[in-house]
Amino acid sequence: MGETWGLVLSLAAGILLGAFFFGGLWWTVRRGVSSRNPGLWFIGSTLLRISAVMTGFYFLLGLPGESWQILLAGLLGFIITRLVATRLAGSDKSDLDHLERKASHAP
Repeated sequence: MGETWGLVLSLAAGILLGAFFFGGLWWTVRRGVSSRNPGLWFIGSTLLRISAVMTGFYFLLGLPGESWQILLAGLLGFIITRLVATRLAGSDKSDLDHLERKASHAP
């Protein structure tokens, strides 16, 4: 029973890590396109998001159970979040026109 809870906790942690990663990506694109230094936004955000997700997966290794199963459950949660985020981002096409108008000032 303890191993099952470890897998469920790992799946939930993967979903939270995915929400942080893809939510941060969405936020960065919205802010970075209209900023004065978009390169700093994108590089800083990428480093922060990757560091946080890698640290989260590292801590998943400390959960009880088989390490590969724990990591696989966490990765499954991360992928599920990616699919949901992709679907949600694709459903709002009107925001893309707004971003294209903002980005038209770029050289």
